[in-house]
Amino acid sequence: MRPGEIKIRMEAYDFEALDRSAVDIVETAKRTGARVAGPIPLPTRREIYTVLRSPHIDKKSREQFELSTHKRIIIITSPNPKFIDAINKLNVPAGVHIRIKA
Repeated sequence: MRPGEIKIRMEAYDFEALDRSAVDIVETAKRTGARVAGPIPLPTRREIYTVLRSPHIDKKSREQFELSTHKRIIIITSPNPKFIDAINKLNVPAGVHIRIKA
């Protein structure tokens, strides 16, 4: 990471909410005059859980559930104080986890 660069990593189970919040961050950055790279999609993490349907007679009958975690990264190369104020005031939907690394 270069000096003066901000990386914003976002994670969510719902990819539509994740993409909407990524577009909001990019628009905010462009409006304040910062240079933006992204949103860059990172590999989706899939967790698969297998559960017995019935514990008694049908032991071989199983059901599978999947939980997908979608991730995006946005790199701001030349942030300014206006961008930092705007990003702190930005309203993010529920379920979207954001980590900012300066």
